[in-house]
Amino acid sequence: MIDIVHTSYVSLSQEPGESCLQPNEFIDADHPAIQAYATAAIEGASTEAEKAVKLYYAVRDPLIYAPYHCYLPREKYKASAILADKKGYCVPKSLVLVAMARAVGIPSVLGLADVKNHLATEKMTKMTGDSPYFHGYAVFWVEGKWVKASPAFNLSMCERFDVRPLEFNGHDDALMHEFDRQDRRHMEYLRDHGAFSEFPYELSEKVLWERFPLLMETLKNNQVGDTENEKFA
Repeated sequence: MIDIVHTSYVSLSQEPGESCLQPNEFIDADHPAIQAYATAAIEGASTEAEKAVKLYYAVRDPLIYAPYHCYLPREKYKASAILADKKGYCVPKSLVLVAMARAVGIPSVLGLADVKNHLATEKMTKMTGDSPYFHGYAVFWVEGKWVKASPAFNLSMCERFDVRPLEFNGHDDALMHEFDRQDRRHMEYLRDHGAFSEFPYELSEKVLWERFPLLMETLKNNQVGDTENEKFA
């Protein structure tokens, strides 16, 4: 396992500080596109919880889950760039959600965990082996407490692979389901690395290259395209 040490670490046992609301390099909450999309998404919502729910669904389904979209240059990890691409794996999609929340005044951070996807495709498993996936999710400060939500798998993908869509009510954690609709083991959380006010890009690159050298080298050489909705977290 890789121990995560980063200056942007945020303790979820404490109330949010200014860094959880401020825009930064990757969570560019002040970008016009992020602000416009977030403002439109929360139309009709009055409470923080209602706003968080609307933001979640504005990311979960419109942004397609793209498992092979992880070999990206630094600038492509900006929330505004991800929103423009309208696709991403779990970390980029969570970055968009965090940025949108900050854009409408909800303190938010990026959570990172190690997970195992027991239903990963054979193609993905061949390139990743048994290494735990580096999974990202969003964490909101809503009505006096931190709430986690993973916007990774869009509804059309869930229907295609018979996976339960992950619903979010704004009050309770919404992390990936342990079992699918057929009660097969699906997502197992192995280790939570905590939450961060900024995306630790260099650390993420290190983890991806050390754990998945075949996958990353394949993507670097453009030998794998983005197969829409293959399951990977």
